Amino acid sequence: QVQLVESGGGLVQPGGSLRLSCAASGSIFSINPMGWYRQAPGKQREWVATITSGGRTNYADSAKGRFTISRDNAKNTVYLQMNSLKPEDTAVYYCNAYITTGFAQGPRDYWGPGTQVTVSS
Repeated sequence: QVQLVESGGGLVQPGGSLRLSCAASGSIFSINPMGWYRQAPGKQREWVATITSGGRTNYADSAKGRFTISRDNAKNTVYLQMNSLKPEDTAVYYCNAYITTGFAQGPRDYWGPGTQVTVSS
């Protein structure tokens, strides 16, 4: 069984930084891509950033220049370094990954339970 578990959320002042981590565990053959989404109260879940196994990254406009996504393929872990945080970044942040559990199987979409990020003075 595959699981994604996020960590690193918390309360931070505007202008501060946080680093989120998401580790995938279980019977994993490959993971591609991995990414982050977020959902603010009363809003729909939105995409934040994605990284492929080869290291190619894409960011939502709201994240460009402030957030950096990275991954450690050996640890099946993806990170999100968030700098210059704003109150509007307050949300539950979810890890997402397309994981293949066997050589002959197609990828399946997995989600973590989420980690709360609150930006407030």
